Amino acid sequence: MLFVVRFTDKTTMRHVRADYMAAHIDWLAARQAQIKVAGSLRHDANDYPIGALWIIEAKDRAEVENLWRTDPFWLHGMRESVEILHWSKAFPEAMVAI
Repeated sequence: MLFVVRFTDKTTMRHVRADYMAAHIDWLAARQAQIKVAGSLRHDANDYPIGALWIIEAKDRAEVENLWRTDPFWLHGMRESVEILHWSKAFPEAMVAI
C-alpha cells in the first residue's frame, strides 16, 4: 500500500535541521526501498522549510509509524505533527520520475 506522510516542523527547532541534515539524508537513503519520495515543504521556493512530505510503500499504517519514528529529525524533536494518509494512486502502472 502507498501512504502520504506530511510533517509539520516546530518553528523553535530550526537548528535541528542544520545539526542533523546529514544524518537525516543518510537515514532516508538507507530506506529508499520504502520511502519512494521525500522532500521539504515551503510556502515559496526560497522560504525556510515548514515541514516535509513523503510517499511510503508499506504493508500497513503501523509499519509507516514505526518507520518515521526512527528518523533523526523526529528523534531530536524537530517535528511538531505527523499526518498519515492512505494514497490511492491514479494510473498505478505509470512510473513517474521526479
